[in-house]
Amino acid sequence: MRKPKRSSKPAVTSEERQPRRTSGPLLVEAEWLKAIEARTARVGIIGMGYVGLPLMRTFCRAGFNCTGFDIDPAKVEKLNAGKSYIKHIPSALIRQVVSEGRFRASTDPKSLEQCHAILICVPTPLTKTRDPDMTYVENTAHLIADHLRRGQLIVLESTTYPGTTRELVKPILEASGLRAGHDFFLGFSPEREDPGRTDFTTETIPKLVGGLESKSRRIATALYAAAVRKVVPVSSCEVAEAAKILENVYRCVNIALINELKLLFDRMGIDVWEVVRAASTKPFGFQAFYPGPGLGGHCIPIDPFYLTWKARQYDMSTRFIELAGEINTSMPEYVIHRVGEALNLRRKSVNGSRVLVLGLAYKKDVDDIRESPSIALIELLKERGAKVDYNDPHVPHTPKQREHNLGMASKKLSAAVLKSYDCVLIATDHSSYDYAWIVRHARLVVDTRNATANVKNGRAKIVKA
Repeated sequence: MRKPKRSSKPAVTSEERQPRRTSGPLLVEAEWLKAIEARTARVGIIGMGYVGLPLMRTFCRAGFNCTGFDIDPAKVEKLNAGKSYIKHIPSALIRQVVSEGRFRASTDPKSLEQCHAILICVPTPLTKTRDPDMTYVENTAHLIADHLRRGQLIVLESTTYPGTTRELVKPILEASGLRAGHDFFLGFSPEREDPGRTDFTTETIPKLVGGLESKSRRIATALYAAAVRKVVPVSSCEVAEAAKILENVYRCVNIALINELKLLFDRMGIDVWEVVRAASTKPFGFQAFYPGPGLGGHCIPIDPFYLTWKARQYDMSTRFIELAGEINTSMPEYVIHRVGEALNLRRKSVNGSRVLVLGLAYKKDVDDIRESPSIALIELLKERGAKVDYNDPHVPHTPKQREHNLGMASKKLSAAVLKSYDCVLIATDHSSYDYAWIVRHARLVVDTRNATANVKNGRAKIVKA
């Protein structure tokens, strides 16, 4: 979702808005509970991406009618035509809910006025200096404030630092003249999406819910409980915000640890993958994390830095988190170093070599390239003079991103294509790849995911990175 633009027209005064605000959904707590039970409460979702679209599916399956708001007209047009642009959300489902009148996408913010609940699912990226970029959240809150009605429930789902809902979103919404906890309800419920998983879905992942005060928490809890299997209420928005940050910091730090050990064990001539397998045989006190070419996805590479930024306001340095970030962000450089070493042993330099990157998505079997280390690998290779292509069965073309615009298309794999490259770099271990076939026809394979572990022939061609 692109950054919404704030309107340059003069703000509407509270007096001018008041007649509009007394119409539409106006629910006290008891009426809210009845509307949820009867499925008459309309759910509005802002941001039709990897979080918002699965959330829409969940509420529609539970019997609610939904409005999906996005400022990208191309997304809205596709959705209203019954087409999905996210792999794990089938177009058949979109067509069904649209044809039944259960879902409608819109670019018109006035559509939010008819919603009882508005759930915010917009990006929370970092600036170039690794500070939180709250532009999406701020502009979305202003947008809601322009159309806010009494009795509405507003829930922020975007991962952010503790205090965002109360310190940032609440004042913007209250600039409307309506008071949070009195005229409207406000809460935070962090998204926990993991694209590509089949064992856990939006419906089955426990849903944390924090409210600005007890009434907001109860209403938000009741709404989510009608759509997901388990809701976990917590005492405040801050606790829910902090819990989501903790989840991602935990993974970030542990991945950094294993990445650092990979560097050490590589120098010692020890296979880190075998070490992890061996340690995993312990039935308690150990959880396996695996090394890779860097961190990808929208959460783990980004969210921990929201906490480091917040910590500075309390005169604290979160050294653990910052060190983990440094290690993880340095991994693409290490991989390129290993590519250079492997080519050098074959009397070639990176400059002028043809390199095929296998896998553009940030993890296996998804079409999501947000913060993918493959992007960094391609850019680093190009900077060093390599001629780079990629293949990814899930990403036929590279979309334009906020920070990157590669303008590349996936190369079709064949034996002849593989043989034409000086190096094949496995960056994402998609299940659809036949690694034995790849090794057989490639001149050199640099494997960052241990994807070739079971390949028996051609091991001399394989370099682990």
